[in-house]
Amino acid sequence: MANGEDHELAQLRQRGETALAEIFSSTLPWLERIIRFRIDPRIRGRVDAADILQETWVTAARRLPDYLLEPTVSLFIWLRQLALQTLIDIHRRELCHRRDAGREIHLASHSPPGDTSLSIAHFLADQITSPSQQLMRTEDIEQLQEALNSMPEIDREVLALRHFEQLTNLQTAEVLGLTPTAASNRYIRAAARLTEILQKLRPDHIQ
Repeated sequence: MANGEDHELAQLRQRGETALAEIFSSTLPWLERIIRFRIDPRIRGRVDAADILQETWVTAARRLPDYLLEPTVSLFIWLRQLALQTLIDIHRRELCHRRDAGREIHLASHSPPGDTSLSIAHFLADQITSPSQQLMRTEDIEQLQEALNSMPEIDREVLALRHFEQLTNLQTAEVLGLTPTAASNRYIRAAARLTEILQKLRPDHIQ
């Protein structure tokens, strides 16, 4: 691990949960960005990112001793994994107990929870903010999702990690189990493909 990661591990072993609380607090804005990107749009209005982060903290504090026994990934990637697992659990719970389908977002109703192409499509189409463009925005999301699904899954994920979660290339490689070179090459290819998609789909509405 890098020197900074070695220092974090040393602090965690010396000061335990106190050090974890400090590190967790410093990563909150980044983790919140990741959660807001990954959260399923069908439940976005019912689930608060702060609640997900609170659950993540409780889990991290409980599992810290196990992590320190065998830290196979860097601390931030571990915290990200815990946050996403918490989000997955909430997705399953919320989407299995929808009570009023007519009031839910109809779009992509058959997409699996946490679908990367759906998250990317919504993130991009959220730039369309005029109420008069709502129907056009829905069409944009559907077209974007369809186009993104034509990309290899790993390329979509590299794009999500680098461009939308803003992970570094090394972190992206760590998450996906790739070499840094392979991760970089895939990101370049995926970013070029995304540019092509955006140029073809309503360039006057999605920048």
